Amino acid sequence: MSLPPCPKCNSEYVYQDQDLLICPECAYEWNPNELPEDDEPTASDANGTALKAGDKITFAKDLKVKGSSQVLKIGTKAVIRRIVEGKDHQLDCKIVGASDMMITAAFVKKAD
Repeated sequence: MSLPPCPKCNSEYVYQDQDLLICPECAYEWNPNELPEDDEPTASDANGTALKAGDKITFAKDLKVKGSSQVLKIGTKAVIRRIVEGKDHQLDCKIVGASDMMITAAFVKKAD
């Protein structure tokens, strides 16, 4: 019997325990008979456009970096690595010309 890979980490080492499938690598449990829920965190930019991991963004305003004299200027480009829910800064980004930073989604725009 072939079991599907884990939907969270794509591990092939999935095993069955009664009605549930369990991934030993990330400890995710799911019922293969139920539809998967979309539990990825979401964020919206300054214009209300939905953002997701991998999107390219630009800053909509100048932002001061906490604990530094550095200012990230309007139009600075970045790439969203992941979206974090429940924090002040929702976007974990790789900023061009700077390091990785957490940014508030309300201060960015999705780049074309």
